[in-house]
Amino acid sequence: MVNQNNIQLQLQTLPEKPGVYKFYSIDNQLLYIGKAKNLKKRVFSYFQKEPETLRLKLLVKKIHHLETITVPTEYDALILENTLIKSLQPKYNIQLKDDKTYPWIVITKESFPKVFYTRKKNIPNFEYYGPYPSVIAVRTLIDTIKEIFSLRTCNYLLSDENIKKKKFRACLDYHIGKCKAPCIGLQSREEYDKNITQIKKIIKGQIKDVLMYLEEQKKEAVEKLEFEKAALLKEKIEILHKYQAKSQVVSEVKDADVFHLHKYNQRTYIGFLRIVNGFIIQTFISDITIQSDESDAEILSTIITQLRERFYSNAREIIVPIQPEFEIPDVKYTVPKIGDKKKLLDLLEQNLIQYANEKEKQLAIKDPETYTTQLMQQMMKDLRMNKEPRRIEAFDNSNIQGTNAVSAMAVFIDGKPAKSEYRHFNVKTVEDGKPDDFATMKEVIYRRYKRVLEENLPLPDLIVIDGGKGQLNAALESLEALQLKDKIHVISIAKRLEEIYFPNDPLPLYLDKRSPTLKVIQHIRDEVHRFGITHHRKRRTKSAFQSELLNIKGIGEKLAIKLLQQFGSIEQIKKQSLHDVAKIVGMKKAELIFQHFKQSAK
Repeated sequence: MVNQNNIQLQLQTLPEKPGVYKFYSIDNQLLYIGKAKNLKKRVFSYFQKEPETLRLKLLVKKIHHLETITVPTEYDALILENTLIKSLQPKYNIQLKDDKTYPWIVITKESFPKVFYTRKKNIPNFEYYGPYPSVIAVRTLIDTIKEIFSLRTCNYLLSDENIKKKKFRACLDYHIGKCKAPCIGLQSREEYDKNITQIKKIIKGQIKDVLMYLEEQKKEAVEKLEFEKAALLKEKIEILHKYQAKSQVVSEVKDADVFHLHKYNQRTYIGFLRIVNGFIIQTFISDITIQSDESDAEILSTIITQLRERFYSNAREIIVPIQPEFEIPDVKYTVPKIGDKKKLLDLLEQNLIQYANEKEKQLAIKDPETYTTQLMQQMMKDLRMNKEPRRIEAFDNSNIQGTNAVSAMAVFIDGKPAKSEYRHFNVKTVEDGKPDDFATMKEVIYRRYKRVLEENLPLPDLIVIDGGKGQLNAALESLEALQLKDKIHVISIAKRLEEIYFPNDPLPLYLDKRSPTLKVIQHIRDEVHRFGITHHRKRRTKSAFQSELLNIKGIGEKLAIKLLQQFGSIEQIKKQSLHDVAKIVGMKKAELIFQHFKQSAK
């Protein structure tokens, strides 16, 4: 529990300086580490009013005491927060997935260095590059490097002394052209080191520099009439061009980091692109755990610091969707609206959305209970509810020019259709020929929930009305008459722009088109519409039978359905020849039908 006296006393004495704050529980467990431009204002904000979300409420409830560390600048606060989170790993802080499983490219620090990839980190005498998002990306890069430059793969200790003493023999790699055999003195250290320098440039994305280097070598070979060597260099240049073509070209953006975040169904997904010399050389996408309620700007500041450190980036420009909370010295933030930089942000966002969708589908299969809980929590938040919408009932009206007016109800339980509970309503109080959608809705809602009360059936957590404010208000009148208005959450959804209307609120809510909440509401709206239309068609067909075909002596329901299925409508049957109708029902009954139509036309 919060030690109010202790906390209030500390709040009064907090400095108004940049720094880092740490929240502790009563048993001295570290709960959360945060950064602030102004420690007093930031920490005080946690205790000023009732927390808006359950997560923040749980955090504040556990705080017993706090500690602060002041630093000279905002950026120092950002760096210190990152360092402390990594070393102390508090429960409520943003947790990036551990990078120990990601592959790295290493260049050994020895005579005639080797180049390969590993998942092990911090091994002495290894120069690390990465990490990379997948083994496939690393293998593609290493294979390209080995096609261009001859590298050794052996574990020989290639000291000058050992080479002079001829301790080694050339291996198979030399004989198949993959190594120039520095072990027996056929390749100099100087030539080998020049290749390593170019390899490092390729790994860092400086492909343009390497292409210039190879072009110069090719030109020199031609001048010396070394045409075989020139042809080989031409092949290497083509290989590097092909590898370069696989990267996303960015014409105007030369060197920059791109960051984006995407929130979906109670989770936050973050993405990073690293641009060097106009090409994407590194990508990273992950979901993060957020236990407290940082703003998007705060999350972005934390993620930028962590990922730039992880990927060893010193880019002077950072492209972002919104301005981060904290500045970084000598680094410019860009929030683009148009152009190549905006295209980069859009590209990253598209990948984040795809990644989030895949993760959600995997979670729904692997752990449906957790997925449903997250979905219900998100819907509760989006729709301003005080409990999860576990049971949803939706209503839609169907009529054509006021005839055969019907209404339908669809039911979703835990976000999925419960088709056995769908219901039809044949409208009683609205006269045919006088369509009144509001009166229909009012009647159907009253009938449905009067029966629910009488039969002690479960009340829904949410009612969804297909329509705008008029239909919503009609439904509310019936609920009020049944004294249920304040017991059930009611919304309506208008088809044109997918506006969601709430009682007593003139302004509609527009949810993101990718929102899981909107998808559930659209799904149940489409279900109730489909169910209502199907029933309406059956009623119209039955009505048509009764008014025309079923009045003909000798024509039963089966023959009537057969005729309508073949020709589509009564009007179309009237247009057919006697011979065509006889093919379906026989000549005798065809004559009866034509005689009936002839008499009715008089």
